[in-house]
Amino acid sequence: MTLPRPVAAVVFDMDGLLFDTESLYRDATIAAALEAGHDMPIELYLSTIGTPLQGTREIFEAHYGAGFGFDDLWARAKQRFAAQVETQLCLKAGVVELLALLDELALPRAIATSSQHEHARHHLTAFDLTHRFHAVVAHGDYARGKPHPEPFLTAAERLGVAPAHCLALEDSWHGVRAASSAGMMTIMVPDLMVSTPEMEELCVHVAADLHEVCGLMKASVSA
Repeated sequence: MTLPRPVAAVVFDMDGLLFDTESLYRDATIAAALEAGHDMPIELYLSTIGTPLQGTREIFEAHYGAGFGFDDLWARAKQRFAAQVETQLCLKAGVVELLALLDELALPRAIATSSQHEHARHHLTAFDLTHRFHAVVAHGDYARGKPHPEPFLTAAERLGVAPAHCLALEDSWHGVRAASSAGMMTIMVPDLMVSTPEMEELCVHVAADLHEVCGLMKASVSA
């Protein structure tokens, strides 16, 4: 398989795509909810993946009711996550190989994440990757978060590349919807969320990991 158009830039999601953090967020949030006396079905938590903080607040309040203490829950979850990430933060498979290929091809790349800039800085610094990205678009850089396309459109604008010639890499349903709506060639690399018929329709490919994405890009360049 080859990509439908030449790739002029690559836009990465961050959590669950570059870093193996989604399971840490999941465990921290569900544990914090239980500590506060709330059972949190895994389906409820998964529905928040890829959304900005306000979207997560709205989803939880719709489920638990307007009196739900979201700020307290989130503070507890952040504290747990911060402790976990100091010892358990890992790169996802294929990140190093793919970045090396992009260097070889001289392709610009950006991150488009729903997370805070401070989290992006922390994670990138931990693996000396800050200089490997030409732009980081995070919470606060756009008015409407995923699944709206604005984060990806902002990333394309900062790279100076038309969205149609950007390859977007995402692990979440909301992220895939955002990237596809932005007009980007989108590949889903599932993490906690499995692919669905909708995702297969929106994506040019569903890859097992970034090693597979690397092989696909090599095949497209040589085609």
